[in-house]
Amino acid sequence: MRANFIFSEVWIGLRRNLTMTIAVVVTVAIGMALLGVGLMINSQISSMKDFWADKVEVSVFLCKKNDPFPQCKGSGGVTAQERAELETTIKAMPQVESVQFENADAAYKNFREQNANNTVLLSAIQVEDMPESLRVKLKDPETYGAVIEALKGAPGVSNVVNQKELLEKFFSLLEKVRWAAMMIAIILVFAATLLIGNTVRLSAFNRRRETGIMRLVGASNLYIQLPFVMEGVIAGLIGGVVAAVLLIVSKVFLFDGVQLYLSNNSELSWETLASIITLTMVIGVLICVLASFVTLRRYLRV
Repeated sequence: MRANFIFSEVWIGLRRNLTMTIAVVVTVAIGMALLGVGLMINSQISSMKDFWADKVEVSVFLCKKNDPFPQCKGSGGVTAQERAELETTIKAMPQVESVQFENADAAYKNFREQNANNTVLLSAIQVEDMPESLRVKLKDPETYGAVIEALKGAPGVSNVVNQKELLEKFFSLLEKVRWAAMMIAIILVFAATLLIGNTVRLSAFNRRRETGIMRLVGASNLYIQLPFVMEGVIAGLIGGVVAAVLLIVSKVFLFDGVQLYLSNNSELSWETLASIITLTMVIGVLICVLASFVTLRRYLRV
């Protein structure tokens, strides 16, 4: 098999169908980039869930003086005895692993750390505005329902908040974004497959005379198909490289930017990004190869 002939045929095909080749490259790039973003979001969600799984707590906020909650009206705030009894009750629950008391000073310190960039909010909130609470860590985060039901309406309790419910709303939003990106990527991959098939068919039609001569002199099917397949591979590789650049830009400016508001332990690593880029490039090239083979077998009958 003459390599010079194969490469010259590939160059001729790319030059003759330049517009279609560019369309294939763009479609593959966008499709693989969206697929990669979906995989990046999936990896980010998984690492965040793993990180927060053993850190989810039930926050039991205690009544303070002049609290607006109905169960706190008429009281001057939780007493030391009520707090001690409540803490003992919580520790006795089989679902509870540990209980930690957080006073107003500690709550205010955590509040300032979490809202360090919001100067307006920090200026409006003072230490005395922060409620005291009991931070309840569960053995199994899924058992929060029984704990909350047992603590609601207990003496000295103003409100019970399950952190898992707050996180699930955020995770649910990310899941929707991920599936939306995946669906759009699948549609674009299908469009890329059709474009690749049309490009190969046009290239084969433009070179039907050369192809006919090659068949007459006994050239094998693989020898005839290879230039067209390589055109698709080149377009897929270029599209994959463009997609890789888009994914790197997404990590630097999007995922790393969001990371400022998340835990450092759930950061999307460069190793994960490298594996995603490799996977998307392989998928892009495979789509191009398969589309080229199927188109040639169906339309050229080689």
